[in-house]
Amino acid sequence: MHDKLLQYIRLGQEITPEEIETVKTCFEPVKFSRNTVIEEAGKVPNYLYYIVSGYLRLFYMDQNGNQVTTHINCPPDFFTSYTHFINKTRSDDFVECITDCELLRISKANLDHLVAHSRMMKDFSISVFQQSIAYNENRSRELSALSAEQRYLKLLKEFPDIIQHVPIQYIASFLGMKPESLSRIRRKIIN
Repeated sequence: MHDKLLQYIRLGQEITPEEIETVKTCFEPVKFSRNTVIEEAGKVPNYLYYIVSGYLRLFYMDQNGNQVTTHINCPPDFFTSYTHFINKTRSDDFVECITDCELLRISKANLDHLVAHSRMMKDFSISVFQQSIAYNENRSRELSALSAEQRYLKLLKEFPDIIQHVPIQYIASFLGMKPESLSRIRRKIIN
């Protein structure tokens, strides 16, 4: 499983044999079944996850007890409640495996160790978090500027396999609409 992470790191960074061994030591391979909550709301997130395979979602419970999906992610990428993981604060979010998942996870202490002892990992870590910030800013803009249909079409264009792996109610919530609205949009597109 480490090979996929190392390939991802090599896309933008040179990595030495020593750094490869440190990465392998610090990132623990784990597997989870679908519908498994791997980080609980009300707690400090324990890990940053690299997705080798599978789909994850970040969600919270609204005041009416409804699950609101704020993030869906698929491989290859990193996933957690970032701000709370970095700041070691309690998160309102759950991290759940939508499908069976193969992940590599790293604790905050191990991430800090990697960053402190490897300039390459420090640069890579900064790049990952910058991408996360840019993604979230772009997502906020899209939620306010694009119509529901435009958001759905954009999602399909960027992640065409998502429909086969993620339940419609999670996709609808992620796109800021009710499942019935998404069903109407899907019927309209098919016709």
